Amino acid sequence: MGAGTEEGGEGGGSTAVRNGIVGAGACGCLILPLGMAGTLVIVIIYGGFGVLLAPLIALILLFHGGGGSDSANQDTANQTLAILQGDGKGELDTSMVPADLVDPIQKAGALCDAIGPIVIASQLEKESGFNANLVGPDGEQGLSQLPPDLFKQYGKDDDGNGKVSALDAADSVMAQGRYMCDLAGQGQQLIDSGGVQQTTDANGTANSVLDLALAGYDVGMDAVRTAKGVPQTNEAQGYVLAVRAQFAKYQGIDAPPPGATPGVTPDTGDSAAPPA
Repeated sequence: MGAGTEEGGEGGGSTAVRNGIVGAGACGCLILPLGMAGTLVIVIIYGGFGVLLAPLIALILLFHGGGGSDSANQDTANQTLAILQGDGKGELDTSMVPADLVDPIQKAGALCDAIGPIVIASQLEKESGFNANLVGPDGEQGLSQLPPDLFKQYGKDDDGNGKVSALDAADSVMAQGRYMCDLAGQGQQLIDSGGVQQTTDANGTANSVLDLALAGYDVGMDAVRTAKGVPQTNEAQGYVLAVRAQFAKYQGIDAPPPGATPGVTPDTGDSAAPPA
């Protein structure tokens, strides 16, 4: 899911990397500073999900290129990482999404308490890059890239044009919202029944309802149940992180520069799995 010039030199860079370690902790990953070359923080990653931390690394490095003071950049970095670890329920910056999608994104994000419009927007970027005509390799269509059987289950004529179609923006986005709310409900049931172990520490909450729902959207709730949480796989961990990496942007805080977050390119694989 840049680097530039700042005052403060190595101290500021080390602080940002330490914050990156905190942000990565919930994913079971570790980022270590390898060295400094001018103002660029060079990062080496250990663990099974290293490559998939690219969005988080880009977020961290970005704050060394803002041209502001070290303290201002650090404050923004701290705020962004806090949002990345949060519940995605902030207020959507509507200027960051296509104008014709503002209304369905807001409505889909209001379908249940567990999922907000920032989550919906971030998923749309990951799934389709806001391409309403995208067709996936297994018949997925539209903005949300739901498999046909899932769209049939959750899709309705939300735009009132007399047909239910995954290629209709409102129909697709609202189907995504309904499915995510269903997944969140299943995730909460797993937590309540002890089927998933939640832990909360300085790194945030691992296996939150939102994490479980995002993982379920990508790999299915059966996989989440079997793993008793977000599966420790590149696919599941990477999906959750790639979506979360965009929260700050859609809350109007900041974002990685274009092309810096390969984890959020449109997902043309099996982006969603049937519910259990």
